[in-house]
Amino acid sequence: MDQKIKHHLSDEILMAYAAGTLPEAFNLMVAAHVSLCDTCRAQLETFEALGGAVLEDAPGNDMALSDSAFAATMALIAGGPVDTPKSPRVVSDDVLPSPLCEYVGGGLASVKWKSIGMGVKQAILPTSKSATARLLSIPAGAAMPDHGHHGTEMTMVLQGAFIDDDEYFARGDVEVADSDLHHTPVADIHEDCICLAVTDAPLQFEGLLPKIAQRFARI
Repeated sequence: MDQKIKHHLSDEILMAYAAGTLPEAFNLMVAAHVSLCDTCRAQLETFEALGGAVLEDAPGNDMALSDSAFAATMALIAGGPVDTPKSPRVVSDDVLPSPLCEYVGGGLASVKWKSIGMGVKQAILPTSKSATARLLSIPAGAAMPDHGHHGTEMTMVLQGAFIDDDEYFARGDVEVADSDLHHTPVADIHEDCICLAVTDAPLQFEGLLPKIAQRFARI
């Protein structure tokens, strides 16, 4: 599935995801990427297996539950709410992988886009306040404003592609940017570029207009 994916998640990010220490927005990024990338999914499964083995060997894990604890648990299960039928969910579509469909409430047609200028649209996804996740739609051939980073930004391509310096990022590829990177990504001319972008701090713009737009677009 990931034969064309060239830009992967780091082991550090995958281990943090397996350990449950990432903000919700970054968890969403990892879940979306590994749903498309066989390589990173296999690596994640390795880290999760190692974590499980460590927990099994931890002191105290050989203690058996008392009979009363088991009985209390079964009583809670028996008295729980009756399951009600749920409406069918969109598992995935041609652009959004299943973890994103869960947040959007459907496929790409369900995204509630808002214009942020120059033909660029965004949709901020509901996550915890420690980091922000958004979908971006960038017109083919358009350049994002030159910017730096106060924290970490991760961007994954869902449709089309973008070019950053000499690097080409297509569907499934992830670019990780930090305070050391100042760049101007440009969407490929052949198709509008749709991305998932997550950040844990505001971007750093130099121009006046991008700074003004930043306040309204929450970037």
